[in-house]
Amino acid sequence: MATSTSIHGMWSSRFAFILAASGSAVGLGNIWRFPYTAGEYGGGAFVLVYLLCVGMIGIPIMMAEVMLGRRGRQSPINTMRALAQAQAAPKVWQFVGWLGILSGFLILSFYSVVAGWTLAYMLRAGMGGFAGIDAAASSQVFSSLIADPWQLLLWHSVFMVMVALVVARGVSGGLEQAVRFLMPALFALLLVMVVYAATQSGAFVQGLEYLFRPDFAEFQGRAGEAILSAMGQAFFSLSLGMGAIMMYGSYLSSQASITQNVVIIAGMDTLVALLAGMAIFPIVLANGLAPGSGPGLIFETLPIAFGQMPGGQFFAVLFFLLLLFAAWTSAISLLEPLTAWLVENRGWQRPVAAAIGTGLIWLLGIACLLSLNLWSDITLFGKGFFDFFDYATSNVLLPIGGVLIAVFAGWVLSRQVTAAELMGGERRGYLLWRFLIRYISPVGVTIVFLNAIGLI
Repeated sequence: MATSTSIHGMWSSRFAFILAASGSAVGLGNIWRFPYTAGEYGGGAFVLVYLLCVGMIGIPIMMAEVMLGRRGRQSPINTMRALAQAQAAPKVWQFVGWLGILSGFLILSFYSVVAGWTLAYMLRAGMGGFAGIDAAASSQVFSSLIADPWQLLLWHSVFMVMVALVVARGVSGGLEQAVRFLMPALFALLLVMVVYAATQSGAFVQGLEYLFRPDFAEFQGRAGEAILSAMGQAFFSLSLGMGAIMMYGSYLSSQASITQNVVIIAGMDTLVALLAGMAIFPIVLANGLAPGSGPGLIFETLPIAFGQMPGGQFFAVLFFLLLLFAAWTSAISLLEPLTAWLVENRGWQRPVAAAIGTGLIWLLGIACLLSLNLWSDITLFGKGFFDFFDYATSNVLLPIGGVLIAVFAGWVLSRQVTAAELMGGERRGYLLWRFLIRYISPVGVTIVFLNAIGLI
């Protein structure tokens, strides 16, 4: 049933796909979320579990998601419906596509708020607002931003307009043009930050030990929670279970190796996350800040470094600009599946579909930003909208989506179909993937998920 091209277009080359998928994966999840999540669960022990999750769960499921997208050549909902029909499987499997689009919808609602923080900090950096700043002043800057709903609304709105403008024009051309320059530049800047962190003498060594030396004493009484968080971080960081990778896979050439491309993308994504930790933790420790201080970690620690380093104003503007574009490419990939579905099923022009999807996400994002200030007393299951959407997607929706993708790829799709898409002369690699996707990935995710919700 596979077709050679998607009606939405195709990546111009394998390199373009790697950059685009890396742009989707490498974003705020690596530089904003990974360091503070690692800090909350003791650093090195969390990193070790995270790497195991990426290798044994993340990569196999990412391969499956790209494969499903390339096989179906449609939006995730229509792809899952068509593939299920071709295998004489129940139509209910299209639920996987709906779940992915819902996850992306919820994630983008709070992701855009954080991207708005990046916009605000880029402007402040350009005005020299970080010159000579200390830990107390940096914390006050961030607290003042979070407490101002009108400023948050402004930046949230600006970012969502930026996302809508790109998606309305189509992804392949604009996205490819951007990531060819922005991803290498972000990587290079992170290396500069690591070099700067190395000048913190003892703090750098202490930061590396914190990041890479496992201390499982930190897991006492929280093992299930910590492992689930590591797995959720792997899903969040690799853009799994939210329809984005499946959508991007639908634009991939039939001749490209899914295995090789996914390993490269996962490697780039993980390397950026580790570099971010290597840059941030020494700065945190050198300035007496808490490594587990939560979502504001990057916005409270990096300004201190920029305020003290030579040329700090220039590097601050450049860093937050590139961080913005990393967030931008990820956000585009989150909106793309919904837009593609509206184009396919409603017959709308892409600009109309993108505008409607963006408007709905923008409205939900307002609830997220208000939950940080005016609506702080309104909770869902004990959490504000921002924290609830973050927790629900990373720890519930994405794992469920991952399990279903693994089960469908490993048990519903015929071996003939998966071998045709993945083998490419690598029989041992294919057999390893098939074993992981059928037994290790879904079972591991399910056990951790059930433990987290208290059923085992």
